[in-house]
Amino acid sequence: MERYDYILAGGGAAGLSLAYRMMHGGLDDARVLIVDLAEKDRNDRTWCFWSDREELLDPIVSHRWSHIWFHGPQRSHRWALNPYEYRMIRGIDFYTLVRQDLAGRARVDTVNGRIAEIVDGRISDGSPAEVILEDGRRFAGDWVFDSLFLPRDFTVDTRRYHFLKQHFVGWFVRTREPVFDPDAATMFDLRVPQRGAFRFMYLLPTSPTESLVEYTLFSERLLEREEYEGEIRSYMEIHYPGVEYEVVEAEDGIIPMTDQPFPRRGGERIMYIGTKGGRVKASTGFAFHRMQRDADAIVASLRDHGNPFQVPGPPRRYATFDAMLLSILHRRGEFASQRVFVDLFERNPLPRLWRFLNEDGGLGENIALMSTVPWGPFIAAWFRVRARRLFRRRGSRRDATGASR
Repeated sequence: MERYDYILAGGGAAGLSLAYRMMHGGLDDARVLIVDLAEKDRNDRTWCFWSDREELLDPIVSHRWSHIWFHGPQRSHRWALNPYEYRMIRGIDFYTLVRQDLAGRARVDTVNGRIAEIVDGRISDGSPAEVILEDGRRFAGDWVFDSLFLPRDFTVDTRRYHFLKQHFVGWFVRTREPVFDPDAATMFDLRVPQRGAFRFMYLLPTSPTESLVEYTLFSERLLEREEYEGEIRSYMEIHYPGVEYEVVEAEDGIIPMTDQPFPRRGGERIMYIGTKGGRVKASTGFAFHRMQRDADAIVASLRDHGNPFQVPGPPRRYATFDAMLLSILHRRGEFASQRVFVDLFERNPLPRLWRFLNEDGGLGENIALMSTVPWGPFIAAWFRVRARRLFRRRGSRRDATGASR
């Protein structure tokens, strides 16, 4: 078996981000292996994030928005994001950048194949972890970073935790006449029928005639493909009447939204990253920028401590905030669209809201933000969260007692 310093089990956003940041973060002399099922050679997704500073991946940002539109049930607003920008990276541009960068490095290898098993090693005796492919190939690594998240293998204890799916279908449309505002992304257009769940349109215009138009829901039940696409058609007919357009590309996805903890350790030498490592923010589904920050923290831990696990986490209050909002979205999704998100956007300076969503804001600023939303539902949600936590502790004690017997 060939032995590597680091093996990336999965070559998606999380794995490639970590490999790229290793090479640009002082670990470029390490032997690195990336294992993925197939080459990333098509534009299979789009990632967006907000930032108020220069970022390592800025050279491949395909569009920047200095303003956002927010359409509530009653009012519409166009706000400047200063000092932030909303930025978009196309999947194919990201894959190409990382692939070209790593191709010129003699100590980085890439193999394609389906991973059958990851076997942990032991630090005490120096034995490595192993990544075993279905065709029998085996690779050894001092550390394995596993991002292989399969939704069908993911279960949530819904007695103890909240669980919703963020699911969407988006069309990249091109119109004959200029109708879009390319300087402003539409974060939320809540002027769509809610039907008991939190639903919105999300628009990313890249020119006066081109935009992503995406229909998104936070709910337990998925829709048929025709339902998503029917809502997009209806939206275009209502808000762009008479405008002719063609669908250039399409995308879809399902993102888990849960306050159930995701373990970071898969063993002594295995670390979970990406969605599998809990890098998706529970209450919003944003993940790409969180993966970049996590990759930087892992690189710093490897460089400074010799292991990947010395990664600081956000203040614990953010997990409580996420759980409270998930509780409201689960029980009163339509109310969230009519009041909660409207108040968050209309009653807070946008920089305060972005810092809150990035889990960067101080306690006083967080309290100021939470004071702008309807108190009653959030107090009730807090009590429900506390009750679930008490249930979890009791369940854990019962499990521990049963195990001791």
